[in-house]
Amino acid sequence: MNETNAWEKYGKKELDEVFAFGEDYRHFLSKNKIERECCAEAVKLAKKKGYKDLREVVKKKGKLKSGDKVYAVNMDKSIVLFHIGKKPLEDGMNIIGAHIDSPRLDIKQNPLYESDGMVLLDTHYYGGIKKYQWTTLPLAIHGVVCLADGTKINVTIGEEDTDPVMCVTEILIHLAAEQLEKKGNKVVEGEALDLLVGNYSPKKKDKDKDSKDRIKKNILSILEKKYGFKEEDFASSELEVVPAGPARNLGFDESMILGYGHDDKCCAYPSLIAQLELDATPERTAVTLLVDKEEIGSVGATGMTSNFFENMVAELLDRMGAYSELTLRRALANSAMLSSDVNSAFDVNYASAFEKRNTSFLGRGIVITKFTGARGKSGSNDANAEYLAKVRNSFDKDKVVYQTAELGKVDVGGGGTIAYILAKYGMEVVDCGIAVLSMHAPYEVLSKADLYEAKKAYKAFLVHMK
Repeated sequence: MNETNAWEKYGKKELDEVFAFGEDYRHFLSKNKIERECCAEAVKLAKKKGYKDLREVVKKKGKLKSGDKVYAVNMDKSIVLFHIGKKPLEDGMNIIGAHIDSPRLDIKQNPLYESDGMVLLDTHYYGGIKKYQWTTLPLAIHGVVCLADGTKINVTIGEEDTDPVMCVTEILIHLAAEQLEKKGNKVVEGEALDLLVGNYSPKKKDKDKDSKDRIKKNILSILEKKYGFKEEDFASSELEVVPAGPARNLGFDESMILGYGHDDKCCAYPSLIAQLELDATPERTAVTLLVDKEEIGSVGATGMTSNFFENMVAELLDRMGAYSELTLRRALANSAMLSSDVNSAFDVNYASAFEKRNTSFLGRGIVITKFTGARGKSGSNDANAEYLAKVRNSFDKDKVVYQTAELGKVDVGGGGTIAYILAKYGMEVVDCGIAVLSMHAPYEVLSKADLYEAKKAYKAFLVHMK
């Protein structure tokens, strides 16, 4: 099978492109750590490329035709982009779909409390994490607080050099004998992932000598003066706790990137850029879909199981004067999709978890994953051989370096993606993404070569898939 090292095929010009694209992505990853930020940046980039808001087109009863470019945002946390092709939508679309949520800590709705001279924020972890990995890291807070009057306050604390950061504390090794006897999933419990946010209270005045929670009151005063919200406003907030600071180049050769949220922004970003770089009208309508909630089962109004995508395709057909229920069903069923999601790269330090003949490796290009799911292919989307041949053909036309893999040994683990959800429409779908080391850790690793090949692959798919 293909064991091509992508780095070895690059000439000077293409090598420069690899590193330049890696730098673009590194800045994107550093700036856009949560779904809302990714959506806002996608809209900004799309508008520069001439995309119009589909909902505005609908509102104004505008018409759409071949060559037009539109986008639609769902609750600021999911987005779909359409570049309308030459062929009727009924003939199907070429779709790339990724998710823009990542494992993290979420601040609870009644989170702030003072205990023994410290003020903490109570959290609930989101997605699959090793909880002990989140202690003693510098952490930032991103998200929104919505006041009762409807005012929305965007919050980012911990990313600037002048910002404070927060952390989850850890017990010192000298007192950890009992902790070290526990299994990994119990070393740090979920309810112990509370965020340390304060320790100081102003000098006491006589009238304050017996007052309780004086440190908490000081923190609340800071939140109101500096950020504009009160304790009760936590009830209508979405505040996500993520590692603070930028993604970094990794290795003496700077061939890799270490950062938070590669899963799955490292697939979402090249998907978006591939879509935006389509200057000529494609044969089939090109679609990029970036969604929320994959890490907790793709549920909710902003997850892939919602009807958002289906509804937007219906709106698109209507503005093209071609809507009917049957046409919508045909458009979906005749489509082809790449579920652009990551795979687990072979890790030399944990080689026993992998079967090397069917494992992805850093630097060997984008990964085609025929099936996901767990043992016995449970919960899997198992792509057809005929479709895989078409995908390979589209990649070969643009000389994309690719590899095939599954996620670990058969009885060791597995994982899910959004592939099976789109497959319910009858469209052909396969997972195709980037190999990542240390997946779901606060900091993950990828190869810049694989990132570059991903953009090439997604663009080739949008252009050549028939």
